[in-house]
Amino acid sequence: MKLAAPSDVDDLLAPLVAFRRDLHAYPELGFAETRTAGLVAAALHALGMEVHAGIGGTGVVGVLRAGGSDRRIALRADMDALPIEEETGLPYSSRNRGVFHGCGHDGHVAMLLGAARHLARTRRFDGTVNFIFQPAEEGLAGARAMIADGLFERFPADQVYALHNWPDLPAGTAMTRPGPIMAAADKFEIAVEGRGGNAAQPHKTPDAILAASELVAQLHTIVSRRIPPSASAVLSVTRIEGGHAHNVLPAAVRLLGTVRSFDPAIRDRIEDSVRQIVEGVAVASGTKTTLTYNRYYPVTRNDPEAAGEALAAASCACCHATVAPEPAFTSEDFAFMLEAKKGAYLWLGQGREGVNAPLHHPSYDFNDDIIGHGIRWHVALAERLLSV
Repeated sequence: MKLAAPSDVDDLLAPLVAFRRDLHAYPELGFAETRTAGLVAAALHALGMEVHAGIGGTGVVGVLRAGGSDRRIALRADMDALPIEEETGLPYSSRNRGVFHGCGHDGHVAMLLGAARHLARTRRFDGTVNFIFQPAEEGLAGARAMIADGLFERFPADQVYALHNWPDLPAGTAMTRPGPIMAAADKFEIAVEGRGGNAAQPHKTPDAILAASELVAQLHTIVSRRIPPSASAVLSVTRIEGGHAHNVLPAAVRLLGTVRSFDPAIRDRIEDSVRQIVEGVAVASGTKTTLTYNRYYPVTRNDPEAAGEALAAASCACCHATVAPEPAFTSEDFAFMLEAKKGAYLWLGQGREGVNAPLHHPSYDFNDDIIGHGIRWHVALAERLLSV
C-alpha cells in the first residue's frame, strides 16, 4: 500500500496557511462559528463533496467516498475560539475584541481541510471518510450536541480520530497512548450565605468570608487525604467572590472550582467528599451553603488498537511518534465521540525554540509549520484504515 509522501501535500500549504490566518483574524466562540462554518462548507463544496451543515448547531460534515468498500472512518477538527484578549501582536491578530484562537483550533481546521483536499484529488482509499468540523469544544460540549443531533446515525463510522497541537512537544513529534489520555472534567460552584453586618461586630452574624475560607482549605485536602495516594486527581478552587467594603461582612460569597480525574470511582469519591465538606462547614459556621456540581466532560479514553494506528500514521507523517508516558489533566470533549465509537486522540508537537506560550495563554501562537504534519497524519490514517 502506498502512503502519502511528504511532497504530496506541499502545494497545499501556502493557501492553507493563509486560510488559517484568516480564521485566526476572525475567531468565533462556541455555537457562534457561523463565518468559520460557512468557509469550511464552501471549501468542501468546492471539492465536490457531499456537505451537511447546521449539525449540533454550527457543525459541518463533509462526506468523501472512493471505491466500493463499506468501511467508514471519521476525522474531526474543532472550530471554536476562546473568550480571551489576544496579546500576540501578530499582523493577523483577532479583529474580534475579547475572542482569540488561543488553543489552535484554527490550525486544526486548516489541517483537516488540507487532508480533505488531498484525499479528494488522490482517492487512494476504498471506503468513506467523514470530515467532522465540530463547534463548541471549549467547555460547551459541541461533540455531545452533534452526537445528539444524529451525527453517527447520519454519518456512520467504524472509527473516529482527532488530534490537538501540543506546545509541550517539539514540532515533528507526536504522542498518544492506549486508555486514558485526557482527564474527566467537573466544575463546582458553592454559594455561602450569611446575613451580613458590621465588620466590628462579627459575633452578630454568620461570617460568610470565614466559612468560604474554611471551604477552600478543606476542599484542598480531598486529593491528599480522601483518595488513595496511587490515584491521580486534581481539585482546584479557581475563583472566590464576596464583599465590597473593608468594614462590612458580606451576606454572600461564591466559590468556583474544577476537579480532574481518570477513574470513575475516584470521581464519585471526590464529589461525595465535596458535598460532605460543604454540608459540614455550613453546620459549623451557621451559614447556608448551596452546591452545584457539574460533570461536564468524561475521560478521553483511547481504544488500544486505535492508539496504535494513530502512532503508526504519525510515523508515516514524518513525525517521531512515541507512546505518551502519562495522560494529561486537561480535558477534551472528543471524549463523547470516543464513548460512542472506537478511536483515538493524538498530541501533535508544535513547540519551537524560544516560543513557549502554552495553550489558552494570551500570547499563544499556532505553529504553521506543523500544518503539513497534520495533513499527512489524517491522510495516512485514511489510507491505512481504508487501504485499497
